[in-house]
Amino acid sequence: MAPLPDGFSYAEWNATYNGLSFGIAAMGSATIFFWLQLPNVTKSYRTALTITGIVTLIATYHYIRIFNSWSEAFTVASKDGGDYHVKLTGAPFNDGYRYVDWLLTVPLLLIELILVMKLPQEETVSLSWKLGLASALMVALGYPGEIQEDLSVRWFWWCLSMIPFCYVVFTLAVGLAESTSKQPSPAAASLVSAARYLTVLSWCTYPFVYMVKSVGLAGPAATMYEQVGYSIADVMAKAVFGVLIWAIASEKSAVEESGKLLPN
Repeated sequence: MAPLPDGFSYAEWNATYNGLSFGIAAMGSATIFFWLQLPNVTKSYRTALTITGIVTLIATYHYIRIFNSWSEAFTVASKDGGDYHVKLTGAPFNDGYRYVDWLLTVPLLLIELILVMKLPQEETVSLSWKLGLASALMVALGYPGEIQEDLSVRWFWWCLSMIPFCYVVFTLAVGLAESTSKQPSPAAASLVSAARYLTVLSWCTYPFVYMVKSVGLAGPAATMYEQVGYSIADVMAKAVFGVLIWAIASEKSAVEESGKLLPN
């Protein structure tokens, strides 16, 4: 929890306000959609879809907390119908909620992808542990740098967190390629591929947003870019990714129900 810089313009405050609102709306809507779809997939894929809904539910809760904290940190007023002026109230803005959210949801995101791929049990358990622990370590190593103003310290923790980050990204992009080709239909394989690469793409956004305050940007503008950037990345990595998990589960359910499941 770092103190907010003074001097926010109304445009900067409002962009962040809308970005957080977008996060709440997207995550909340996605949660309802995923859980309503549970009866429409076969039993073997309901766990993955349930986890998908849990991920977006957790994200919805934390976005509400971040949004409330942002709102409480400012007063926005217009005098005599003129321009809006933004002032700090002195209340702390706690965006540490993001890291609590990521610590819970990032490992679950990877586990739901592994579950919906329906790999052999031994491989499923092994990958779930390896990717889950690596992703949790990545988040834990990133937090000490996030709350630092010293750029050298931020860069140190960024570099450490990139070690498990690179392992997870490599596993998604390369390590799961063979398993993807064994999916029961070309459509399912294509969707699994899209989910893997969407995860890689959305995850690559986070290190760049993390570096915003390390590349010369400071003050209100840096805070705005950071909050909006994380909000967009979260929606892509959770809500949009979850839609792909649902699509995979739906496609594979249809294949299995029609009796067209290909032998291994």
